[in-house]
Amino acid sequence: MCAPVWAAKKIDLDYQVRFVPEADQAEVSLTLEDGKAVRSLRFDLGDKGYYSDFKADGHWQQDTDGLHGTWNPADGKSRLSYRVKVSHPRDNGRFDARMTPDWALLRGDDLVPSAELDQAQGTELVSRLQFELPKGWKSVETGWPRVGKNRFRIDNPSRLLDRPTGWILAGQLGTRRARLGETEVTVAAPVGEGLRRMDVLTLLTFVWPEVQAVFPRDPGKLLVVGAGNPMWRGGLSGPNSLFMHADRPLVSENGTSSLVHELVHVFSGIRDTDGSDWVSEGIAEYYAIELLRRAGGMSEDRYQQVRESLGKWSRKVTSLRGEQASGPVTARAVLLLQDLDREIRQRSQKRYSLDDVARGLMRLDKVSTKEFIEISEDLMGGPSKVLDTPLLK
Repeated sequence: MCAPVWAAKKIDLDYQVRFVPEADQAEVSLTLEDGKAVRSLRFDLGDKGYYSDFKADGHWQQDTDGLHGTWNPADGKSRLSYRVKVSHPRDNGRFDARMTPDWALLRGDDLVPSAELDQAQGTELVSRLQFELPKGWKSVETGWPRVGKNRFRIDNPSRLLDRPTGWILAGQLGTRRARLGETEVTVAAPVGEGLRRMDVLTLLTFVWPEVQAVFPRDPGKLLVVGAGNPMWRGGLSGPNSLFMHADRPLVSENGTSSLVHELVHVFSGIRDTDGSDWVSEGIAEYYAIELLRRAGGMSEDRYQQVRESLGKWSRKVTSLRGEQASGPVTARAVLLLQDLDREIRQRSQKRYSLDDVARGLMRLDKVSTKEFIEISEDLMGGPSKVLDTPLLK
C-alpha cells in the first residue's frame, strides 16, 4: 500500500544545465539528494545520437542499440551527468532547436529525455532546474515558475517524474510580460530576431477571456518564444509554452491564427490516438478561427469567406483519418466541426455546443475518432448526421 502524498518523504532532484555554445552542446546533470529514493531511471535516448559522455554515481548501462540507458543511483547523494547536442536541423535546412554564440532556443524535453521511473515507496521527488549561462548571456526563460536567479521549480502533477518539458530560451533576450487572468505571460525572443512581442501580447490579451471560457484552465505561467530564419517556419506548442516563427502573421489571410492555434493546444492538452490526428489539429484550427470571431475580431461576412476558402482548399479530401493531418485535412476537419457545432446546438435546444465536446476531450489521456463520436452523440442524445460520413471511416 502506497503512503499518502502528504506523508511521503520529500527528496530533492536537481537538474543543472550549462550551455556550451562553441560545442553546440549542453552539459546536463541530475543530482539526487538520496539515491535510495530511486531504484532506476530508464531513459529513451532516441536514434539521433544526441546524448553522449554519460558519467554516473552508481551504475549506468546503455543498451547495445544505444536507444535506451538505465541509471541505478548510488546510495546517498548521487549524480548522473551527460552531454546533449542542442541544434536540431530538419531536412529542409530549418531548425526546431538551435544554438548560436548569443542564444539557445530548444525544448527541455530534449535536455532531459523521457524516462521510466522506478521509485522507492513512500518518497516524493521535488524537482528544480538551474542554469549556468555563458559569459554575456543575460537571462533564461522557461514555462515553469522562477524560484531564484536562473532557477525554476518543476512540478507536473500528471507525471511521476518531473522533468523540464516545454520551450526554453536563453541568452541575450528581449521580453514583455503581463498577467492575464491567473497566468503570468512572458513573450521572449533573442535580441534582433524580429519577433513583434507587443503584437503577440496584445492578441493574447484580446482572446484570453474567450480561451478561458472554452478551456477552463489557469496555468500558472505561459511562455511564448520566437525567432526568425533558419528556425522552423510555423508554430510548435509544448507544456506551458509555445514557439512562433518571427515572420508568421498573427492572423493569416485565410482568417486563422497560428498563435491562437498553438495556444489552444497548450490550454486543451488534447492528444490523439488511432489515426485521429484530425481531432487535435481540427479542434485547434476550429478555435483559432472561432475565438477570434467571438472576441469581435471577425465579422460574419469575413467568417463566411473563411468557410469558402476552407472548402476550396479541402475539396479533394476524402478521409480525415491518419497519423498526421495535412493542411487540407485540417481545413476539412474545421468545416466538419463547424457543422457539428450547429447540429449539437439544434439537437440540444442550445444547451450544448462543440465547447462541451472539447471540454470532454480534455479529460481523456488520448482521444480516438470513436471516442470523439461517442461524446458528441451523447450530448445530442442520439446518432449524428454530420458524423455519419465516409470522412471518418
